[in-house]
Amino acid sequence: MEGPLKELAKLEKLTEKSNKGKAPSIENSLDALLQSLREVKERIEMGTASEDTFALLAQTVDARKKEVDEKQKEVYNAIARLGKALDKKFTQSLPSYDPLFASEASRVALERTIALHFLRTGQFATAETFINECGMDISPELRAQFIDLHRILTALKNEDISPALEWSRKNRAFLRSRSSPLEFHLHRSQYIRLLLSSPNPHPALSYANATLRIFYPEHSAEIKRLMTCVIFLPLHKLQKSPYADLAAPSLHSDLQPLFAKEYCASLGMSRQVPLRVVGDIGGGGALARIEKARSVMKERKSEWSQTDELPIEIPLAAENRYHSIFACPVSKEQSTEQNPPMMMTCGHVITKDSLLKLSKANGRVKCPYCPVESSQASALVVYF
Repeated sequence: MEGPLKELAKLEKLTEKSNKGKAPSIENSLDALLQSLREVKERIEMGTASEDTFALLAQTVDARKKEVDEKQKEVYNAIARLGKALDKKFTQSLPSYDPLFASEASRVALERTIALHFLRTGQFATAETFINECGMDISPELRAQFIDLHRILTALKNEDISPALEWSRKNRAFLRSRSSPLEFHLHRSQYIRLLLSSPNPHPALSYANATLRIFYPEHSAEIKRLMTCVIFLPLHKLQKSPYADLAAPSLHSDLQPLFAKEYCASLGMSRQVPLRVVGDIGGGGALARIEKARSVMKERKSEWSQTDELPIEIPLAAENRYHSIFACPVSKEQSTEQNPPMMMTCGHVITKDSLLKLSKANGRVKCPYCPVESSQASALVVYF
């Protein structure tokens, strides 16, 4: 994707209002033309306009028109180069599938998913327009909750933890039921800011004494680190100490995704934005791999062995893996409900199919990874 991305970057630079490329931007050319027209209008109203004024205006109009034409030509050429780069990268045409959202129920579900995506990502004006056009019903309470979410996230981005702390206190029971460290991390962030903002550590220590005591049973080790890092102040010493992680910007920036995760959990929603996950996985190569396997299997006139698993491996980022996966070290196949992981008496684990294949007539099995021999019946199913 390096080639198409480079061409896309060039196109974006050309369409910016700042003066990029050979000709001025279209916006600047039109603004200059409007300014010339205003000046001529003022001269006409003052009675100072002459034939030279109108001749100069005609030349200005022609010059600005030429600039707009040249800029449009640059943009069209950039679009053409981008198209060629995409055609070169994606040599095969896009696959065609049967309509997936033909029923009314599926269409409504898709539209609701899109609307919630706009609300959850803070695109409230777009969400309002989309909801009105689709005629769907999103409760005002849910809309207000998403607006509140982005108000708090904006405050966190601006280093103001007060709204997040207020929400955390109101939902302390919920957070504790999930063993969430959110409230502690908010106080920790504020403590570090106070500690690094002044050569006098007493305000920070007073804040810690007032707010961190209730978290000591669960976070005793971290609180001890927060207290002892004071001896490595100021900042340049702290950054070279065993407590350097407390001076890292991520200690504050990680609060935003953590808060969004807990807030959405309180609404019964996933920690990740569903449409973003679909786009990341599909655009990250999963669709291309599936389509390639589909075309190969079609040529070989074969079908998938099971409807609940793919015939090929799809590599996913760690944050997009939602189930534990066990691959048998013998057969190299992933375990399933019908072929679960089995632990032998020696502690090594293989799948049930591999266990059956390695079993002798008397029901004894020699472990493929150690000398221990055990009975097939003594193997236990492992649940991840």
